[in-house]
This record gives sequence, C-alpha cells and structure tokens, in this order.
Amino acid sequence: MHAETTPRKRQGGRPKGDPAAVRGATIGVRVSAAEHAALLERAARMQMRPAQWLRAAALARALPAPPVAAINREQYVELARLASNLNQLTHLANEGGRVAVADALLQRLIAETRRLRLALLGVQEQQQEQNDDR
Repeated sequence: MHAETTPRKRQGGRPKGDPAAVRGATIGVRVSAAEHAALLERAARMQMRPAQWLRAAALARALPAPPVAAINREQYVELARLASNLNQLTHLANEGGRVAVADALLQRLIAETRRLRLALLGVQEQQQEQNDDR
C-alpha cells in the first residue's frame, strides 16, 4: 500500500537572518527624565525607536583620538632644546645670514625629532620600525 503523503506546511514568520548580525548583547544606560524625553523626541523625528536611534548615533559618530600618553618630562625638555636650536638656525637663514649645516647633522636632527615626537605619543621605536617595514 502506498502511504499518502501530504505536503508539509511551511512555517510562518520571518526568514532567519545572518547569525552574526543577531543583537544579543544589551547595554544599560541610565538617563534623566529630561534626557529620556530628548532621546524619544529625536528618535521620533527620525521615525525610529529610541534604541535604533541610539545605536545609529553612537556607531556613526567619529570619536576624538584617544588621549596621548603622559608626557615624559626629559623627552619634552630634549625636544624643546632641539626646537630652539633649529629655530635659531632658521631665524638666521631667514635674515639672510650664512648657515652651514652638514647633511649628516640634518639627518640626525630629523631622526631625533621623529624619535622624540613618537616618544611623546607613547610609541616605542621598535613598534614604529615594525610599522615602517610593512
């Protein structure tokens, strides 16, 4: 005997999306009554739910650069000395004075300026050399 097969009924609902795009994490943010009202109003103006608006606003915004590491006083003083010497040479050259600086000294000054600048930002020389090699 043959078994009568009935076609399977399709399940209803939305099709499954990308599992990587599932929003399962929650971030709780406390706001004052005035802030809540402002968020509701801004979301409504964009025809969005408050959570959608907050997500879009937070992820679309370009943030400022992270704070620079604490300045090493010795490096700062060394950079100031170097800048003062370069400024004196530049001033003399701009007034038409004769300035003679060896190429090797200029190359050393450039390298030292770069090293000091990176040190003030908290970047180590080895790390910078690795980035330069790439």
